[in-house]
Amino acid sequence: MAEVVPLDKTKRSPKHLVPRGELHTRGTGQVQSLTRALRIMNTLADYPHGLTLSDLAHVVGLPTSTAHRLLTTLQNERYVRFENDRSIWLIGVQAFQVGSVYARSRDLVSIARPYMRRLMEESGETVNLAIVDRGEIIFLAQVECQKMMRAIAGPGGRSPIHCSGTGKAILAWLDANEAGALLTARPLQKETPNSKSSIGELEAEFLQTRGSGYAIDDEENAIGLRCVASAVFDEHAYPLAAISVSGPAARLTDSRLPALGTNVCRIAAEITSEMGGMAPSPRED
Repeated sequence: MAEVVPLDKTKRSPKHLVPRGELHTRGTGQVQSLTRALRIMNTLADYPHGLTLSDLAHVVGLPTSTAHRLLTTLQNERYVRFENDRSIWLIGVQAFQVGSVYARSRDLVSIARPYMRRLMEESGETVNLAIVDRGEIIFLAQVECQKMMRAIAGPGGRSPIHCSGTGKAILAWLDANEAGALLTARPLQKETPNSKSSIGELEAEFLQTRGSGYAIDDEENAIGLRCVASAVFDEHAYPLAAISVSGPAARLTDSRLPALGTNVCRIAAEITSEMGGMAPSPRED
């Protein structure tokens, strides 16, 4: 059996084709032909370089004749396509169009809010959702905790990107040129004595963020306020947003930061998954 390269989300080495297992649709209320067709499309999505008919039939666990009949139907509707030169089947343009409709219709705030509420309940602290806008961080949503002393940054509020936990969580995963353009677009002003004011300091922190998965605002935007943030990624592993837990430095102590970081990373990963996104591969710096 030939080797193929699977959809590479973690830079794994090529491996032999592995059957997905038998299809069990009897008595489940599923339409067998539809289930099989969807299984074919899901398999082709895992192998962006394409599969021959025999390899595809092997992976999905179908007779070659059955797989070919389903592929022909999908091809007629442009969900798959056949490349004559290499005799392989690939995902078609209609699958992209359907996925694009989902990408346009998804609402980041609506998707993230239930996860943000759960993170607030787990941490007991205020949770924020933010994106980069015109070189600054803009807050899209906030779930406040019930404690008397709490961080407040209502939707529409802005913060300098270089001294914000969410800003640094996003910057850490951007291409070096894009991150550099954002950091040099305006002076890196010191909002507090703790603010990083040089690109060198920030790049060193980005390296730490990529290792731990979360960034820290250690009273860099406002004295007495700390936050822990992690990025949310789209389907191209691009950091489109970040969530953070924020609160008084008296509560977000050094001893709490690792546990909070773990929780923020987990929730950010769940939002990423819910949106159909994917985490980036580890980077060598």
